[in-house]
Amino acid sequence: MKKIIIGFFVLAFAVVSGIYIFFPSIFGLSIKPAWEPAPKDITKYLPDDSVPADAVNETNLPLKLPSGFRISIFEKKLPDARVLARDSSGNIWVSRTARGSVAKLTLENGNVSATEDIFVGLRKPHGLAFDPNDPDTLYIGEEHRVSKFDVRERRFIEKIADLPSGGGHFTRTIGFGPDGMLYISVGSSCNVCVELDDRRATILVYDQSLKKASVFAKGLRNAVFFNWNTAWASMDKFKNINFTPELWATEMGRDWLGDNTPPDEIDIIRKGGNYGWPNCYGKNIHDTNFDKKTYIRNPCMEPFETPSFVDFPAHSAPLGITFIPKGQWPEDYWYDALVSLHGSWNRSEPTGYKVVRLKFDSEGNYQGTEDFITGWLTPEGSLGRPVDIMFDPQGAMYLSDDKAGIIYKITPLQK
Repeated sequence: MKKIIIGFFVLAFAVVSGIYIFFPSIFGLSIKPAWEPAPKDITKYLPDDSVPADAVNETNLPLKLPSGFRISIFEKKLPDARVLARDSSGNIWVSRTARGSVAKLTLENGNVSATEDIFVGLRKPHGLAFDPNDPDTLYIGEEHRVSKFDVRERRFIEKIADLPSGGGHFTRTIGFGPDGMLYISVGSSCNVCVELDDRRATILVYDQSLKKASVFAKGLRNAVFFNWNTAWASMDKFKNINFTPELWATEMGRDWLGDNTPPDEIDIIRKGGNYGWPNCYGKNIHDTNFDKKTYIRNPCMEPFETPSFVDFPAHSAPLGITFIPKGQWPEDYWYDALVSLHGSWNRSEPTGYKVVRLKFDSEGNYQGTEDFITGWLTPEGSLGRPVDIMFDPQGAMYLSDDKAGIIYKITPLQK
């Protein structure tokens, strides 16, 4: 009898969840753009006079960007495009998580000459990282493992690490740090819970000499992307000191606490840090909706928990983060960070669906956030969802879009 009752509640939850997702108006919510097809007629959303006259949009989409920049479509018809990686020959590799494949964009004279899925039949591949000591070896993070592949011979080499899988967040982003270690983000198995596997809701670090992964930082519900602020090495603040790059991660807060709670975050990740989840969020705010224990001291405070560095509106879904290098872009942009906001689903009024700029002064002090590229979100649905951001040595920025199936290219206009 007990099993029947439990089964009934599970079925009821599944039915209600399905109604919520596909018929949100029943709950008084607006239709979530992420689930809806893009509007067929986008001409009424084409940029108006508010777009700077010296900004060039060659996408035929109603995208807006600042003065002095051009945006174009670098490659299209690439559904589910997620993580971007550049090989030693300048070609671009793209994980297609929902397709179970990793594609190669072969470049000739800066343009795509061929696009082909090279590694297929993978289990939700997401993270990509080329071995800094072997340019022909590509590491791929799948839901359940990290493995090495030979891009020249197009073959699997070996598995290097098993990862926890099943339930919850399944993207595994990977990246080699300035220290030569391989870092791996592993999201939580749930929206909010106490994990039974201490590898979940963490960033792991893999030591290749020891062939072992350990927890680098915890309390990260879903740090889908991360990057190092290596561009800051040439900032005025660090000219006369030995600058050590820091690991920054985009972090998604939990759902079902309303439109505005909790914030999504940018966190500066340090070894041994605890970033709060599931009991705390944002600027060390206690999640009393989940954690109902009584404490002698505030459980959400330093040095026990580390607060967020930057907060975004709840459910913005921050993904790719990168720092603008010194050089080809206007000097005002040097060292600032760009973050793609994939867009909300658990919200009555959609938010996100854009790329934002985090501004810093010459001393590395955060000055605020402003829009960099907007226009994907329309009243009838979203035209795309930005994901990863990558720069090439010439200063061109590439941006993946897993809904529109596009890789965009953004460059400063020549003066």
